[in-house]
Amino acid sequence: MTAAGERTIAVIATREFLEVLVASDSGASSEVRVAAIRLLCRYPLDVDIVTSSVALPTLWTDPRSSRCRAWRSGEA
Repeated sequence: MTAAGERTIAVIATREFLEVLVASDSGASSEVRVAAIRLLCRYPLDVDIVTSSVALPTLWTDPRSSRCRAWRSGEA
């Protein structure tokens, strides 16, 4: 079973990866960029995850938590 913090970090990391693919200088093909754009249109933002973490704390961790901040800064 995936812990709430691990799930949150995985979703954030995936969104950031898709954003890199969308960047024009990523080297990704136009088909990959279009697919990434389509996925990002429906992908949750941090504010969506915060709202979900309040309602479902066993499923999500607040992305502003110290664990998520540490992961984003490369400390985790």
